[in-house]
Amino acid sequence: MSIDRRTFLGISASLAALPAGSALAAVAHAATVEAPMRRKIPGTTVQLPVIGMGTARTFDVGKSPEERSPLAEVLAVLLQRMPNAVIDTAPSYGNAEAVTGDLLQAADARRRVFVATKISANAANAPAQFAGSLSDLHTDTVDLLQVHNLIDWRDNLKLLRHLKDQRKVRYIGITHYRDDAQDALAQIVRAEKLDFVQINYSVAERNAERVLLPLCEERGVAVLINRPFQDGRLFAAVKGKPVPDWADEIDCESWGQLFLKFIVSHPAVTAAIPATSNPRNMLDNVGAAFGRMPDTHERARIAATLA
Repeated sequence: MSIDRRTFLGISASLAALPAGSALAAVAHAATVEAPMRRKIPGTTVQLPVIGMGTARTFDVGKSPEERSPLAEVLAVLLQRMPNAVIDTAPSYGNAEAVTGDLLQAADARRRVFVATKISANAANAPAQFAGSLSDLHTDTVDLLQVHNLIDWRDNLKLLRHLKDQRKVRYIGITHYRDDAQDALAQIVRAEKLDFVQINYSVAERNAERVLLPLCEERGVAVLINRPFQDGRLFAAVKGKPVPDWADEIDCESWGQLFLKFIVSHPAVTAAIPATSNPRNMLDNVGAAFGRMPDTHERARIAATLA
């Protein structure tokens, strides 16, 4: 069975009632007295928090309360701290899309988030796949529909534009998760009218700075960042190392916040979408949307920690 609304609201209330001296409460308090950093979707007045949430692997669970309760807590953190944040999912993520839809329904939160999903099928099967996504997400529309990993991208972009004309989707885009796809992505950005591009970018994977990020900024294309922690490899690289003293200068209390602020301080980035199944990690992630952001010098200091 899925998490019902009463259970979800109980989880939300428990997060709001954290002990005043706890680390979680400190993050929660900061988020209640300060607005998170937001970026506009280019060409619109719509603003998105710079920290959202991915669901690959983390939301691919079964139906038991034991599996879903931690994810309901993760979602509760996002809803409380990052109104209108991006939640990114895909039909190819196992059960993640359906779990996302069930939890949003339990929280009555569809209108409080920016839902992004993808077409992961060839053009012949794409319409049926999108219908399945709407059913799994318990919605009639999605905010962003993306061609996943450039699958059959020419024909699928035609479908996405048709769905946008029908107002089934608000924005359209393309995605990939590897550096070796970024030249192809750049060619598409030059040739096609897109609203969003979703790519990999992190303190240890900076190829996007070379062409794609400046190009998206020039062309007025919003950018979502996947794999901001390189699937955990960045944390392995700093394991046992204390957070630098100078992290306080940009209001960072953890390595995760340093890594995320490096990303979202780039002017072309609209939002990063780290995935987690741990509510404490979610609270830490959203903390990166608050306080001072690194300038060029401080970004270089963050990058140097992995040199």
